[in-house]
Amino acid sequence: MTKSLSFIASVSAITAFSSFNTQAQSLDTPWQDDPGVYVGGNYGYLKIDGAGDFDDDKDVFQGLIGYRFNRYLAFEGSIIDFGDYGNALSNADTDGWTAAIKGTLPLTNRFAVYAKAGQLWWDTDYDVAGATGSYDDESLFIGAGLSYNVTKHFLINAEYTVYDADLDADTLADDVDDTNFDTDLKQASIGIEYRF
Repeated sequence: MTKSLSFIASVSAITAFSSFNTQAQSLDTPWQDDPGVYVGGNYGYLKIDGAGDFDDDKDVFQGLIGYRFNRYLAFEGSIIDFGDYGNALSNADTDGWTAAIKGTLPLTNRFAVYAKAGQLWWDTDYDVAGATGSYDDESLFIGAGLSYNVTKHFLINAEYTVYDADLDADTLADDVDDTNFDTDLKQASIGIEYRF
């Protein structure tokens, strides 16, 4: 994963430096006020803090789409692949989708900080000591990040998000002693965003 993050960071840096001079003038205009749709994607590190066997570290992939009402406020949705985690005795595979309100505070024409809060709807396929099943639920999440405008339309983001998920498999695995897993999914990622 470290090599992947290094590669993405290198490509982003090259893009930023090559585009800096040609796009500098366009960033001097109040384009941040323009409403509109944006799309993007994040790749990063996922830390699963759960009960016992459900502690793990994985890669996470996220695709997103949003609408900016102005420079300060946006609505954003995403699809997330949290991947597989656990071990041979207890493991799970979780995917989800989100809806959030995103607030942004521009610091300069290029840099801004942002925070988001919303709802995660997720579905987990699990195997606990041979008892398999599927469980879906909804959870709240919060996140914060820093964005850098490479050009008027292209941004790079660094973000940290915490999802509060509670997996309760009691109804499908009554013979397993501990099937209630209070699990926090912590995501640190870098991503790109394109504004139309």
